[in-house]
Amino acid sequence: METARLKQVYKDTIVPALKEQFNYSSVMQVPVLKKIVINEGLGDATQDKKIVDVAMNELTSIAGQKAVATYSKKDIANFKLRKHMPIGVMVTLRRERMYEFLERLIRVALPRIRDFKGIDSRLDGHGNYTMGISEQIIFPEINIDKVDRVQGMNITFVTSATTDEEGYALLKGFGFPFKNAKKD
Repeated sequence: METARLKQVYKDTIVPALKEQFNYSSVMQVPVLKKIVINEGLGDATQDKKIVDVAMNELTSIAGQKAVATYSKKDIANFKLRKHMPIGVMVTLRRERMYEFLERLIRVALPRIRDFKGIDSRLDGHGNYTMGISEQIIFPEINIDKVDRVQGMNITFVTSATTDEEGYALLKGFGFPFKNAKKD
């Protein structure tokens, strides 16, 4: 199987740059992208079960890997929610598929957002980054004519970085279009 381009970029350019920037003694200390988790919350799925199936099909085509439904953990009467009802869909990408999705996201999907000025550069304090996308139609895999409802999603990038600076440098190396550059 062919190595994803971003994986090769990581090995050839990002690892040496981060090793020099953070004075690591070994390449094994350099942070790595572990996984990408794509999650869609479907609050309206309590009324219409078909919404979950449509979302699963869309997320599967976007990620290139089968999406799974997520289920509620408890009853909440105000939301007409029962335990074990499907309330969302998610997919976790690792290895080659993760790099392929990342490349499609950065090079194709994000530039298709209307009035795109970059993404926010706040990480979670442990080197991980979560971004929200308000419309699934930015992905070229989605046929706009067949979409009956616009649905948003959260994409979480889990890294082995221990600090936000390391995680930011890793993601910036991959080409993330952060809008407000951090002071180095």
